[in-house]
Amino acid sequence: MPIVAQSTETTDWVSRFADEVIEESERRAPGKPVVVASGLSPSGPIHLGNLREVMTPHLVADEVRRRGHQVRHLISWDDYDRYRKVPNGVDGVDGSWAEHIGKPLTSVPAPAGSAHPNWAEHFKAAMVDALAEMGVEFDGISQTAQYTSGVYREQILHAMKHRGDIDAILDQYRTKKAPAKKQQSQKPVDEAELEAAEGSGAAGEDDGSSGSAGYFPYKPYCGGCGKDLTTVTAYDDDTTELTYTCTACGFSETVALNEFNRGKLVWKVDWPMRWAYEGVVFEPSGVDHSSPGSSFQVGGQIVGIFGGKQPIGPMYAFVGISGMAKMSSSKGGVPTPGDALKIMEPQLLRWLYARRRPNQSFKIAFDQEIQRLYDEWDKLDAKVADGSALPADIAAHSRAVRTAAGELPRTPRPMPYRTLASVADITAGAEDQTLRILSELDPTDPLSSLDEVRPRLDKAEAWINTQVPADQRTIVRQEADAELLKSLDEASQQSLRLLLDGLAEHWSLDGLTHLVYGVPKVQAGFAADATPKELPAEIKTAQRSFFALLYHLLVGRDTGPRLPTLLLAVGQERVRALLGE
Repeated sequence: MPIVAQSTETTDWVSRFADEVIEESERRAPGKPVVVASGLSPSGPIHLGNLREVMTPHLVADEVRRRGHQVRHLISWDDYDRYRKVPNGVDGVDGSWAEHIGKPLTSVPAPAGSAHPNWAEHFKAAMVDALAEMGVEFDGISQTAQYTSGVYREQILHAMKHRGDIDAILDQYRTKKAPAKKQQSQKPVDEAELEAAEGSGAAGEDDGSSGSAGYFPYKPYCGGCGKDLTTVTAYDDDTTELTYTCTACGFSETVALNEFNRGKLVWKVDWPMRWAYEGVVFEPSGVDHSSPGSSFQVGGQIVGIFGGKQPIGPMYAFVGISGMAKMSSSKGGVPTPGDALKIMEPQLLRWLYARRRPNQSFKIAFDQEIQRLYDEWDKLDAKVADGSALPADIAAHSRAVRTAAGELPRTPRPMPYRTLASVADITAGAEDQTLRILSELDPTDPLSSLDEVRPRLDKAEAWINTQVPADQRTIVRQEADAELLKSLDEASQQSLRLLLDGLAEHWSLDGLTHLVYGVPKVQAGFAADATPKELPAEIKTAQRSFFALLYHLLVGRDTGPRLPTLLLAVGQERVRALLGE
């Protein structure tokens, strides 16, 4: 049965799993490398929910590795699964792709315009690139290569020989009714079984074909049309002769299974077979595998037929998305790790998975929330640096910024993400303007090059360009709003004079922050540095009105980027012109 880490605010869940994995590995295979595993199906874009299938064992494997143990993190690419359906959000897809349904994913042409040889390699490549950027070390295993080269031949023959035992295990669940409402799944490894289940009724998952000839846990791909719409009609244990027919094209043949490599075990048998073959000690599974008759639970019984044991590992919870704009993956799908890495540094993405226990759900922000997340991350970074962070937070931070192989590349001078995003918004990516503005944030320590704030600057710029709707972008006025300026009352005119008089002296991020908040205080007869406790509630109302006036005069809206950043971005000379000086 899967283990579930119990944790408190001060407990590092990764270390607890590492303790159990090391102990279990020594019990099962003393002296051998610890084996953890993930399974991914490149049947379409591999999304951020699927990333938890990789990050959970990666973090545990990395901790085991830090302790000096040898570890293999296997990622099984389920590229020999059947092509079930044409996914949403794939460029170049049209009706003709439906003709490939039923073929192995590696036998389906890549989407139009792809540089990769087939469908599976196209979607696998994007995930491989994302994992490399995140510092995830793994051994990739192509199930197409494993099956078609005959690596699993003995296991296939063994499964066919013991098909009666497998059938008896599966039969315990066939009479159970499928759940009324299927839980949301993020584990695409079940692609093949889901399609087969449409005609089975075995609690919603494929467990093999049965008919008048009996039960068979093996499904050939047709020698005529290449699809898996086949039915085994006869099998001889002594000669291993297998006869099948194809319901799609009518093709039929008899083959010697001890020499035949064009087929695979059905999923509920394939998964436990691999546990035994690879000696997997730790592998997480999605919440959809907790139901009776699920492939994880049934596999726990079937694995014994292959002489193995079920891995330990947690059920992991849902990963949600906060906001999506015009990314291609939003066309009916969900964003991928590659999409996330365009707008956030790998350390932040790693931290989101490291700081939450696997059974805790969380959201990954693509909207304005990303700015708050970055603020939270920067505060943690500072607390770790000064030694004031809590132990569990220190552990999550460590797992985010480095692996056993070393520290991930990081932004040398990590300015606030929200500031970089505002500057990128205002300058539309003009590097000379960007360098000028960022240098003026702290005139005592100006930037010498934008490389000091990269890659964070590039991520913030990508967020502005891909996730902020056009009607929310900041466009600075070309000319002063003469009509508005003329209509201002004496108090509003005085507030603008106070601001303009102080611009030169306060031309830095901190200085302008002090100035714009101080003007309404001074107008009300208080000191510019008076604290909120010293001020009446009306001051906040006056500040909001003053800010709204500045936004209208500068960008023609009620709101915009933080005013100190906006003022720096516009430049002192242009600010003076737009405010009527």
